[in-house]
Amino acid sequence: MHVRIAGSADKPPLLLLHGFLGSGEDWMDCAGTLGESRLCIMPDLPGHGKTATLTEKQPSFEEISRQLAHIVRELHPGPWDLVGYSMGGRLALHLALHHADLFRSVVIVSASPGLPTAKEREQRRLADGKLAGSIAADFESFLEGWYRLPLFEQLAKHPLFPEIFERRRNNNPSALACALDTLGTGNQPSLWTRLAANRLPLHFFAGEKDTKYVEIGRQLVNLCPCSELVVFPGCGHTPHIENRPLFLERLTGFIDAGA
Repeated sequence: MHVRIAGSADKPPLLLLHGFLGSGEDWMDCAGTLGESRLCIMPDLPGHGKTATLTEKQPSFEEISRQLAHIVRELHPGPWDLVGYSMGGRLALHLALHHADLFRSVVIVSASPGLPTAKEREQRRLADGKLAGSIAADFESFLEGWYRLPLFEQLAKHPLFPEIFERRRNNNPSALACALDTLGTGNQPSLWTRLAANRLPLHFFAGEKDTKYVEIGRQLVNLCPCSELVVFPGCGHTPHIENRPLFLERLTGFIDAGA
């Protein structure tokens, strides 16, 4: 797994996990601000960025979570702070609930604990399979349609969107299709029943206009001890891009409080 590193080795470590179609590079602007006080570790998740293309023998969601835990143990004794957005947020929540000894605090951005029933997961796997087919068949059309989704309405208006869209074009479509099959919500083990066991300080970040994830955040914090919902005014699914100054203010305030 390709890993980007920024900041000082003698500072507290922070693991940052990107979303679908992204890479560790998505966090570099945040790391530029955080680097004076943190050691920022930003992996390219499987099928993304410079990480090797997934093969026909694909790892499971749990195996990728274990691989990330191994990287964390190898790089720094910790304890770590953990941030994950969307797909990376689902992985971050899995790490927090299965490898809690590695972490000091957790921020989950616009992500879910998964789908609660086997039927829902199977339906999602079928839907993701069709989506993976469209990625492989016509990646440019897929990208254009993806960013027309209501989920990304606010992002598409942002000055940084053209740069982000160009970065997405650099992905390998076949690798992304495999990543969706491995890391999609349909293949994520449901974490809803494990939330009550959480003992790590956890903040769930969601944009005000991203009503689906605001509601998921409310449900999550009602079930999860030591957790809090933070709603970003005027933001959609990507508050860390749409209002980066406020995101960094909230993030540093939270992780510094646990230092």
